[in-house]
Amino acid sequence: MVTPMIPGDQYRVKAGDMAALARAEQDPFQKAEYERLSLSYLRLAEQADRNSQNDVVWLDPLIDKPTGQPQAQQQQQLQPKKHSEKS
Repeated sequence: MVTPMIPGDQYRVKAGDMAALARAEQDPFQKAEYERLSLSYLRLAEQADRNSQNDVVWLDPLIDKPTGQPQAQQQQQLQPKKHSEKS
């Protein structure tokens, strides 16, 4: 069974790929771009690691059940005024 990579590791692999391309590149402008991309992927990896440490669950206040069913809402209905008749 293969365990999927966590997002931070996926970004680190991409960063390594970009660094390898930078080392092999002869054009200085392309080399610099690959180096910038490599650093960007490393920053994304760090952010993904920080995000994975947060156990924040955002819930929609209008959703009542995990199935996504909207919460039943009750509304007050205006009642007609009763006129009292005197006999």
